Amino acid sequence: MILFYQISIQLYAFGIRIASLFKPKAKLWVEGRQHLLQKIETTINNSENHVWFHCASLGEYEQAKPIIEKIKLEYPNYTILVTFFSPSGYELRKNDSLVDYAFYLPIDTISNATSFIELVNPKMVFFVKYEFWFNYILQLKARNIPTYLVSGVFRTDQLFFKWYGKWYKKVLNGFTHFFVQNEASKRLLNEHGFNNVTLSGDTRYDRVFENSLNPTELPLIAKFKENKLLMVGGSTWQPEEQILASFSNTGFKIIVAPHDISESHIKQIEHLFKNKCLRYSNATLENVLNESVLIIDNIGILSNIYQYSDVSLIGGGFSGSLHNILEPACFGNVVLFGSKHIKYHEAQELINQKGAFEINNETDFNTILDSLLENLDIYQKNSSNFVKNKIGATSKIVDYLKSN
Repeated sequence: MILFYQISIQLYAFGIRIASLFKPKAKLWVEGRQHLLQKIETTINNSENHVWFHCASLGEYEQAKPIIEKIKLEYPNYTILVTFFSPSGYELRKNDSLVDYAFYLPIDTISNATSFIELVNPKMVFFVKYEFWFNYILQLKARNIPTYLVSGVFRTDQLFFKWYGKWYKKVLNGFTHFFVQNEASKRLLNEHGFNNVTLSGDTRYDRVFENSLNPTELPLIAKFKENKLLMVGGSTWQPEEQILASFSNTGFKIIVAPHDISESHIKQIEHLFKNKCLRYSNATLENVLNESVLIIDNIGILSNIYQYSDVSLIGGGFSGSLHNILEPACFGNVVLFGSKHIKYHEAQELINQKGAFEINNETDFNTILDSLLENLDIYQKNSSNFVKNKIGATSKIVDYLKSN
């Protein structure tokens, strides 16, 4: 099975190379790994004490940031090295001033893992949430390098816990300690013989709460909303955009912030709204007030838009890839999303707290929204309190590091 894993990794890399001929993101993935080990060798300072964080993409990096910030305070003589698997993480955060070094992760072969770890020689290693690279983790264990999983989530349907995946469970033996998000994850690990587990919670709550304390003001958004309620479609895909286009409550203004901001997709959204909308790039303080629909055609301001909104419809819930619901929740938005959210336990928890609601179609959306309006302030308070009651994961992790 281990041989099968090694072959699978090589086939995956080959498939990405083929895809790079047609897809820009795959091309970045391939180009970013060309001569990567040589680049790392010539870039880093071997005399430094490196702490290595590995993040799959941008979302996992946001989970890592509170820990990075805390470690830089507690261990000022350490340098921070971050690797990314995905271009969407690396390309957006490679120049973050919080990080001393940022690289793509070389593909998980035995030779790459050995060379990378010998070059970096990390003092501590943190994998975020779902990253379980077999060769890297086993090489770290062989060198007795402290290796931690943070904001981890475990489910019975994962490969480790299947009868045919017992060989892969060896990768879990490579972790010094697990910091997990929920009781179900802790219980599952305990049932399989892993007692080096702390229920710390999710560092995302720390991150979004911290950001909510000092958001960037957006005068255009404030002017657009004025005295009406504001509905935001956050990181939307076509199902959410169709629902918003069917929404006709004149008490609301609508902002659509799509996940895909390509010109072709923006035009599709404009068509859905029969061109009765305004692009953010064309908005001014003079013309935005009279519009009822605003389309965000850039990246980077969505998390700050939520400070102005009352209700948010978050994308990905109809495909099983739900986007960030904590950012709107921490600003007291009532959050709506599609029903495919089984992998996102925070979604069900927020539903249980009556700060979020699941929808299946346009009828659901309108029915639920009508009922919300009767006690909107109560549901909004439920949402913001949910986040406030979840903060503290970062402190638990760093306190553990300091005492061990």
